Amino acid sequence: MAFHYFLITFAHMILNDDMIKVVAFDADDTLWDCQSWFDDVEHLCGDLLRPWATQEEVTQGLFATERGNMELLGYGTKAFTISLVENAVKITHGEITGDIVQKLIELGKGLLQFPTTPLPEVKETLQSLYDDGRYRMVVFTKGELLDQESKLKRSGLAHYFEYMETVSNKGMDEYVALCNHLGIKTNEMVMVGNSFRSDIAPALAVGCYTAHIPYHVVWELEKSDEFPHECLEKISHFGQLLDILGVDPKR
Repeated sequence: MAFHYFLITFAHMILNDDMIKVVAFDADDTLWDCQSWFDDVEHLCGDLLRPWATQEEVTQGLFATERGNMELLGYGTKAFTISLVENAVKITHGEITGDIVQKLIELGKGLLQFPTTPLPEVKETLQSLYDDGRYRMVVFTKGELLDQESKLKRSGLAHYFEYMETVSNKGMDEYVALCNHLGIKTNEMVMVGNSFRSDIAPALAVGCYTAHIPYHVVWELEKSDEFPHECLEKISHFGQLLDILGVDPKR
Protein backbone atom coordinates (compact mmCIF):
# COMPACT_ATOMS: atom_id res chain seq x y z
CA MET A 1 0.00 0.00 0.00
CA ALA A 2 2.78 2.41 0.95
CA PHE A 3 4.63 1.67 -2.29
CA HIS A 4 1.52 2.25 -4.40
CA TYR A 5 0.85 5.51 -2.56
CA PHE A 6 4.37 6.73 -3.29
CA LEU A 7 3.95 5.97 -6.97
CA ILE A 8 0.82 8.11 -7.08
CA THR A 9 2.44 10.90 -5.09
CA PHE A 10 5.46 10.96 -7.38
CA ALA A 11 3.24 11.03 -10.47
CA HIS A 12 1.17 13.91 -9.13
CA MET A 13 4.26 15.84 -8.11
CA ILE A 14 5.42 15.68 -11.72
CA LEU A 15 2.16 16.11 -13.56
CA ASN A 16 0.45 18.77 -11.45
CA ASP A 17 3.46 21.05 -11.81
CA ASP A 18 3.64 20.27 -15.52
CA MET A 19 7.37 19.84 -15.07
CA ILE A 20 8.50 16.76 -16.96
CA LYS A 21 9.09 17.22 -20.66
CA VAL A 22 11.59 14.46 -21.49
CA VAL A 23 11.91 10.81 -20.53
CA ALA A 24 15.44 9.53 -21.20
CA PHE A 25 16.15 5.82 -21.34
CA ASP A 26 19.35 3.89 -20.89
CA ALA A 27 19.76 1.14 -23.50
CA ASP A 28 21.71 -1.97 -22.41
CA ASP A 29 19.97 -4.00 -19.68
CA THR A 30 17.18 -1.44 -19.57
CA LEU A 31 15.56 -1.83 -22.99
CA TRP A 32 17.17 -5.18 -23.88
CA ASP A 33 19.45 -7.79 -22.33
CA CYS A 34 23.17 -7.14 -22.80
CA GLN A 35 25.31 -8.18 -19.83
CA SER A 36 24.23 -11.83 -20.04
CA TRP A 37 25.85 -12.09 -23.46
CA PHE A 38 29.13 -10.71 -22.11
CA ASP A 39 28.96 -13.13 -19.16
CA ASP A 40 28.53 -16.02 -21.60
CA VAL A 41 31.65 -14.92 -23.48
CA GLU A 42 33.58 -14.77 -20.21
CA HIS A 43 32.64 -18.38 -19.50
CA LEU A 44 33.59 -19.49 -23.01
CA CYS A 45 36.91 -17.70 -22.58
CA GLY A 46 37.39 -19.65 -19.36
CA ASP A 47 36.85 -22.89 -21.25
CA LEU A 48 39.49 -21.92 -23.82
CA LEU A 49 42.01 -21.02 -21.10
CA ARG A 50 41.30 -23.97 -18.81
CA PRO A 51 44.78 -25.50 -19.31
CA TRP A 52 46.27 -22.37 -17.71
CA ALA A 53 43.74 -21.08 -15.17
CA THR A 54 40.42 -21.60 -13.43
CA GLN A 55 37.26 -19.80 -14.48
CA GLU A 56 37.50 -17.57 -11.41
CA GLU A 57 41.08 -16.61 -12.25
CA VAL A 58 40.11 -15.79 -15.84
CA THR A 59 37.13 -13.70 -14.70
CA GLN A 60 39.12 -11.82 -12.06
CA GLY A 61 41.96 -11.21 -14.49
CA LEU A 62 39.58 -9.91 -17.15
CA PHE A 63 37.96 -7.50 -14.70
CA ALA A 64 41.37 -6.16 -13.64
CA THR A 65 42.40 -5.76 -17.28
CA GLU A 66 39.17 -3.97 -18.20
CA ARG A 67 39.52 -1.63 -15.25
CA GLY A 68 43.11 -0.87 -16.21
CA ASN A 69 42.11 -0.16 -19.80
CA MET A 70 39.07 1.95 -18.96
CA GLU A 71 40.72 5.36 -19.15
CA LEU A 72 42.26 4.60 -22.54
CA LEU A 73 39.62 2.39 -24.18
CA GLY A 74 36.39 3.38 -22.44
CA TYR A 75 33.26 1.23 -22.58
CA GLY A 76 32.02 -1.02 -25.34
CA THR A 77 32.43 -4.29 -27.19
CA LYS A 78 35.68 -3.40 -28.93
CA ALA A 79 37.29 -2.37 -25.64
CA PHE A 80 36.03 -5.61 -24.09
CA THR A 81 37.52 -7.68 -26.94
CA ILE A 82 40.94 -6.05 -26.59
CA SER A 83 40.84 -6.74 -22.85
CA LEU A 84 39.74 -10.31 -23.55
CA VAL A 85 42.82 -10.98 -25.69
CA GLU A 86 45.18 -9.04 -23.42
CA ASN A 87 44.01 -10.99 -20.38
CA ALA A 88 44.46 -14.29 -22.22
CA VAL A 89 48.06 -13.37 -23.06
CA LYS A 90 48.69 -12.59 -19.38
CA ILE A 91 46.96 -15.73 -18.12
CA THR A 92 48.95 -17.99 -20.47
CA HIS A 93 52.24 -16.12 -19.90
CA GLY A 94 52.45 -15.56 -23.65
CA GLU A 95 51.88 -19.20 -24.53
CA ILE A 96 48.50 -18.54 -26.14
CA THR A 97 48.27 -19.85 -29.71
CA GLY A 98 46.97 -18.03 -32.75
CA ASP A 99 43.89 -20.23 -33.04
CA ILE A 100 42.79 -19.32 -29.51
CA VAL A 101 43.36 -15.63 -30.21
CA GLN A 102 41.20 -15.99 -33.32
CA LYS A 103 38.44 -17.67 -31.29
CA LEU A 104 38.54 -14.84 -28.75
CA ILE A 105 38.28 -12.26 -31.52
CA GLU A 106 35.30 -14.14 -32.99
CA LEU A 107 33.62 -14.21 -29.58
CA GLY A 108 34.10 -10.45 -29.29
CA LYS A 109 32.78 -9.78 -32.78
CA GLY A 110 29.76 -11.93 -31.99
CA LEU A 111 28.83 -9.42 -29.29
CA LEU A 112 28.26 -6.87 -32.04
CA GLN A 113 25.42 -8.95 -33.46
CA PHE A 114 23.45 -10.54 -30.62
CA PRO A 115 19.65 -10.11 -30.76
CA THR A 116 18.44 -7.04 -28.88
CA THR A 117 14.98 -8.37 -28.14
CA PRO A 118 13.08 -5.87 -25.95
CA LEU A 119 12.77 -6.91 -22.32
CA PRO A 120 9.30 -7.67 -20.88
CA GLU A 121 6.83 -4.74 -20.99
CA VAL A 122 9.32 -2.47 -22.78
CA LYS A 123 7.62 -2.30 -26.17
CA GLU A 124 4.11 -1.99 -24.72
CA THR A 125 5.19 0.73 -22.29
CA LEU A 126 7.01 2.74 -24.95
CA GLN A 127 3.96 2.45 -27.20
CA SER A 128 1.70 3.81 -24.45
CA LEU A 129 4.06 6.72 -23.77
CA TYR A 130 4.34 7.40 -27.48
CA ASP A 131 0.56 7.35 -27.94
CA ASP A 132 0.05 9.58 -24.90
CA GLY A 133 2.18 12.22 -26.57
CA ARG A 134 3.01 14.37 -23.56
CA TYR A 135 6.65 13.35 -23.22
CA ARG A 136 9.59 13.54 -25.59
CA MET A 137 11.47 10.25 -25.48
CA VAL A 138 15.22 9.89 -26.00
CA VAL A 139 17.90 7.24 -25.56
CA PHE A 140 20.93 8.24 -23.50
CA THR A 141 23.56 5.51 -23.34
CA LYS A 142 27.30 4.99 -23.18
CA GLY A 143 29.61 2.86 -25.26
CA GLU A 144 30.55 2.87 -28.92
CA LEU A 145 28.39 4.89 -31.31
CA LEU A 146 28.11 2.38 -34.17
CA ASP A 147 27.44 -0.53 -31.83
CA GLN A 148 24.76 1.31 -29.84
CA GLU A 149 23.05 2.57 -32.99
CA SER A 150 23.03 -0.97 -34.36
CA LYS A 151 21.50 -2.36 -31.17
CA LEU A 152 18.69 0.19 -31.22
CA LYS A 153 17.97 -0.55 -34.87
CA ARG A 154 17.94 -4.32 -34.27
CA SER A 155 15.57 -3.89 -31.31
CA GLY A 156 12.82 -2.44 -33.48
CA LEU A 157 12.33 0.38 -30.95
CA ALA A 158 14.05 3.26 -32.76
CA HIS A 159 10.85 4.89 -34.00
CA TYR A 160 9.71 5.64 -30.44
CA PHE A 161 12.63 8.02 -29.83
CA GLU A 162 13.25 11.46 -31.25
CA TYR A 163 16.92 11.44 -30.33
CA MET A 164 19.73 9.09 -29.31
CA GLU A 165 23.01 10.12 -27.73
CA THR A 166 25.94 7.80 -27.03
CA VAL A 167 28.67 9.07 -24.70
CA SER A 168 31.92 7.61 -23.42
CA ASN A 169 30.82 8.13 -19.83
CA LYS A 170 27.68 9.15 -17.99
CA GLY A 171 28.63 11.75 -15.42
CA MET A 172 27.12 14.99 -14.17
CA ASP A 173 28.55 17.02 -17.05
CA GLU A 174 27.05 14.66 -19.62
CA TYR A 175 23.57 14.92 -18.08
CA VAL A 176 23.72 18.70 -18.04
CA ALA A 177 24.95 18.72 -21.65
CA LEU A 178 22.08 16.42 -22.68
CA CYS A 179 19.48 18.69 -21.10
CA ASN A 180 21.09 21.76 -22.68
CA HIS A 181 21.00 20.08 -26.07
CA LEU A 182 17.32 19.25 -25.62
CA GLY A 183 16.56 22.79 -24.48
CA ILE A 184 15.22 21.82 -21.06
CA LYS A 185 16.12 22.27 -17.41
CA THR A 186 17.47 19.24 -15.56
CA ASN A 187 14.33 19.02 -13.40
CA GLU A 188 12.26 18.63 -16.56
CA MET A 189 13.71 15.19 -17.32
CA VAL A 190 13.23 11.69 -15.92
CA MET A 191 16.17 9.32 -16.43
CA VAL A 192 15.24 5.63 -16.60
CA GLY A 193 17.90 2.96 -16.25
CA ASN A 194 19.26 -0.14 -14.57
CA SER A 195 22.64 1.16 -13.39
CA PHE A 196 22.55 3.15 -10.17
CA ARG A 197 26.11 4.29 -10.78
CA SER A 198 25.60 5.59 -14.34
CA ASP A 199 21.87 6.17 -14.77
CA ILE A 200 20.72 7.29 -11.35
CA ALA A 201 23.35 8.89 -9.08
CA PRO A 202 24.74 11.48 -11.55
CA ALA A 203 21.27 12.33 -12.85
CA LEU A 204 20.03 12.98 -9.32
CA ALA A 205 23.11 15.07 -8.58
CA VAL A 206 22.21 17.58 -11.30
CA GLY A 207 18.51 17.75 -10.45
CA CYS A 208 16.84 15.18 -12.70
CA TYR A 209 14.09 12.81 -11.64
CA THR A 210 15.00 9.14 -11.95
CA ALA A 211 13.41 5.70 -12.22
CA HIS A 212 15.71 2.83 -11.28
CA ILE A 213 14.93 -0.58 -12.81
CA PRO A 214 17.56 -3.03 -11.48
CA TYR A 215 18.56 -5.89 -13.76
CA HIS A 216 19.34 -9.40 -12.55
CA VAL A 217 22.94 -9.24 -13.78
CA VAL A 218 25.28 -6.30 -13.21
CA TRP A 219 28.71 -5.69 -14.69
CA GLU A 220 31.33 -5.47 -11.96
CA LEU A 221 32.32 -1.93 -12.93
CA GLU A 222 28.70 -0.76 -12.68
CA LYS A 223 28.17 -1.94 -9.10
CA SER A 224 27.80 0.83 -6.51
CA ASP A 225 26.10 1.70 -3.26
CA GLU A 226 22.51 2.89 -3.52
CA PHE A 227 20.73 5.57 -1.50
CA PRO A 228 17.19 6.91 -1.19
CA HIS A 229 16.25 10.25 -2.71
CA GLU A 230 13.04 12.25 -3.02
CA CYS A 231 13.44 12.35 -6.80
CA LEU A 232 14.16 8.63 -7.14
CA GLU A 233 11.65 5.84 -7.70
CA LYS A 234 12.82 2.23 -7.68
CA ILE A 235 10.55 -0.05 -9.67
CA SER A 236 10.51 -3.78 -10.31
CA HIS A 237 9.06 -3.92 -13.81
CA PHE A 238 9.06 -1.61 -16.81
CA GLY A 239 5.31 -1.07 -16.98
CA GLN A 240 5.35 0.82 -13.69
CA LEU A 241 6.72 3.80 -15.58
CA LEU A 242 3.17 4.44 -16.74
CA ASP A 243 2.06 4.84 -13.11
CA ILE A 244 4.95 7.21 -12.40
CA LEU A 245 4.18 9.33 -15.44
CA GLY A 246 0.42 9.22 -15.08
CA VAL A 247 -0.18 7.51 -18.42
CA ASP A 248 -3.21 5.32 -19.10
CA PRO A 249 -2.00 2.15 -20.88
CA LYS A 250 -5.39 1.78 -22.57
CA ARG A 251 -5.27 5.20 -24.18
